[in-house]
Amino acid sequence: MVAVVSPKLVVLDYGSGNLASAARALLRTGAEVEVTSDFDAALAADGLVVPGVGAYEACMQGLNAVRGGRIIGRRLAGSRPVLGICVGMQVLFDRGVEHGVESTGLSEWPGTVERLQAPIVPHMGWNTVQPGERSVLFDGLDPETRYYFVHSYAVRRWELEVSGPFTPPVITWAEHGGDRFVAAVENGPLSATQFHPEKSGDAGAEVLQRWVRSL
Repeated sequence: MVAVVSPKLVVLDYGSGNLASAARALLRTGAEVEVTSDFDAALAADGLVVPGVGAYEACMQGLNAVRGGRIIGRRLAGSRPVLGICVGMQVLFDRGVEHGVESTGLSEWPGTVERLQAPIVPHMGWNTVQPGERSVLFDGLDPETRYYFVHSYAVRRWELEVSGPFTPPVITWAEHGGDRFVAAVENGPLSATQFHPEKSGDAGAEVLQRWVRSL
């Protein structure tokens, strides 16, 4: 009999994010989960989860303090999976603009995180998404499935252009108050969700399970 080895995950602790709830949700997938800011542990894990809540600039300061950008960059250079959640997704883009303050992000993808142009902000509550073709995270799920969002800022335009032999990222969109924004990205070893899978009940658990199975 072949022993089943549980993947080892690290939830990166950089002073921001729903660390305990993210860890609990990931434990439901059967993975081993450690919450830590340790550089070597974050590099060695089978999967790295980068949560985030609050202001873009504050999250970047926290990430810089634990060398989070370097961890993520080195993992991706070695095709080792990373999952960003909420502001942990937003910081993967070039920059964020909040209250007129522009902050530099990790620049894994081009684009700007900006205020939603909707009658009611923040976007708080349950919403459906429109998955892109080839999605692994959402493939076969009911299109009426709802996920939990809480945010005032988002990426409203996808700017990365891919040509030649490269496979383009899978972009999942959502809409709030008539404003369309990026709800998830699947780009090789780098994935991210604007919604909170750890707060999205069984639907979010299924998304996390699919990500863990892909490791």
